[in-house]
Amino acid sequence: MTLPLVIDAPRRGLPPRHLADLPLPDRRRAVVDLGEKPFRATQLSHHYFGRLTTDPDEMTDIPAENRRRLADALFPTLFTEVRTLSCDDGATRKTLLRAHDGSLVETVLMRYPDRSTVCISSQAGCGMACPFCATGQAGLTRNLSTAEIVDQVRRAAAAVRAGELAGGPSRLSNVVFMGMGEPLANLTRVIDAVHRICDPAPAGLGISQRSVTVSTVGVVPAIHKLADAGLQVRLAVSLHTPDDDLRDTLVPVNQRWKVAEVLEAARGYAEATGRRVSIEYALIREVNDHSWRADLLAELLRRHLGAHLAHVNLIPLNPTPGSAWDASPKRVQDEFVAHIRAGGISCTVRDTRGQEIAAACGQLAADS
Repeated sequence: MTLPLVIDAPRRGLPPRHLADLPLPDRRRAVVDLGEKPFRATQLSHHYFGRLTTDPDEMTDIPAENRRRLADALFPTLFTEVRTLSCDDGATRKTLLRAHDGSLVETVLMRYPDRSTVCISSQAGCGMACPFCATGQAGLTRNLSTAEIVDQVRRAAAAVRAGELAGGPSRLSNVVFMGMGEPLANLTRVIDAVHRICDPAPAGLGISQRSVTVSTVGVVPAIHKLADAGLQVRLAVSLHTPDDDLRDTLVPVNQRWKVAEVLEAARGYAEATGRRVSIEYALIREVNDHSWRADLLAELLRRHLGAHLAHVNLIPLNPTPGSAWDASPKRVQDEFVAHIRAGGISCTVRDTRGQEIAAACGQLAADS
């Protein structure tokens, strides 16, 4: 099977234009078109990106008679919250959001001792069809708009600042594009969203680009385009196995771009940005957890990326209900890590969060 792949589909199905879709100069033009002075764009931007609110009643620096009209025009409702589940003693929270057209989107907010991270979605559903992923099995509904991507981060930043996670009020520090969807299949809007997330207020939320990670299953042309975008975000490649025969099954887009091509594109990104690439590897019992695969993975990373440009992030599988896939035993996991490190590649195991709240990508939406 060869997967059809459309990158940067047109706006069909997306919500109405939102302030967060627009760079600051376009926001000024938008408010002028509404009969307002250009400085209203800066005021609205401070409310959205600085105060993290879209509530016109809180915009007391704008005349009362103008607030509602401006909010209706530039803050259309992007999401309504369907449900939120918490675990890990309140340090992890997963939220299911419903878009204007009924599409479902998931975000996961996680508090750690040294940081707060939100995992966001770039698409409603996913077209990559990876069989161990609930989102991949559900299929693609549509791309998200720039504002829909950004608003997930704004909501998370507001929740962290309000102290809604364990540990009290804090600041959102990290953003990972590892939720629903293939970010590089929605590349233009993802790049625009990174600017809104990272540009300083009032243009954006002011989170460092170096604290943002963009994941991909290996869409090679889009990796090259991302490398040319002049960003400093970290690239994460969801490899999951080093051999093409198995990867053709686990990550069907591998039928188009093989492991070597993906790793060469990743090297190009690392050289363009000076940033080490994270190799994501979901460890699946008796499927991809063999020691010889760890040895092959280390060898390929040395050959195509160089040991200094690669880091393996091992992910204990969070099985979906009724799935035949299961996590590898701890003994097997430890042996896999040891083989990668013996091959000269740094390797860590991701801290698993949220298993009791269906925190694996797509599980909450699949249950709704």
